[in-house]
Amino acid sequence: MRIPRRALPALIMAATLAPCSYAAVTSVDVGPALPRAALVKEGVHHYLRYLHNGDARIPLDIITREIRFSTEDGQQRMRITQRYDAAAAAPSLKTVTSWFDAGSFRPRTHERIAEKDGKRVVEGFVFAPDKITGMKDLADSVNKDLVVASPEPTFNFETDIETLQALPLADGFEARINFYHPGSQQGPARYLFKVTGSASLPGPGGMIDCWVVTTDYNRPGTISTFWFAKGSQLMVRQDSPVGEGKVAVKILID
Repeated sequence: MRIPRRALPALIMAATLAPCSYAAVTSVDVGPALPRAALVKEGVHHYLRYLHNGDARIPLDIITREIRFSTEDGQQRMRITQRYDAAAAAPSLKTVTSWFDAGSFRPRTHERIAEKDGKRVVEGFVFAPDKITGMKDLADSVNKDLVVASPEPTFNFETDIETLQALPLADGFEARINFYHPGSQQGPARYLFKVTGSASLPGPGGMIDCWVVTTDYNRPGTISTFWFAKGSQLMVRQDSPVGEGKVAVKILID
């Protein structure tokens, strides 16, 4: 079809002003160093997790997350330790220790111990490029025979906020990340995370300018939202719907 010359300027202007119908999505793969891995520094942070249900805010637990680096066989390793102290009347405790190759966040091992009502459950996992298996030499582990296939190397879902912290968050940034939650019978899967804008949130030291990141965790219609401080990219808050109008909130308290 021949377009009249007088119509060309209008068409060019329309194409220039029309919003882009798609955004480039970054595939975040296990192996290369993550672009902003240097922002993940040694230290300890604490989060309060509570359930927001109507006007009620019900405390769930205090989460302590500690990051340490060390050298093993000439290679730098990163350890992330988590401790969950429940706020319920019946005390419970969960501790999680995860090891990685520093920089790339390639997971190596993951150990989880849960203590509640006098019972102690120990789990251990080993990450390999093609599978996740139970840690056979971990005493008292209940999942030594676990084998979950991984068609491609996967990141550890229990350390997602540190993984996201190491990415180049910016307006319009979108990433598909292969995650596996240790112990789940559902194998690794790619999840889409989007930077949807900016917002300021009150923090321990005043207002914090944040990147807003969302994901549906592959469950359409249920959007979880993260706020990461610009600059450090430390997670300040996470809101995740848990059904029946309830929202689980995790907020930085130090």
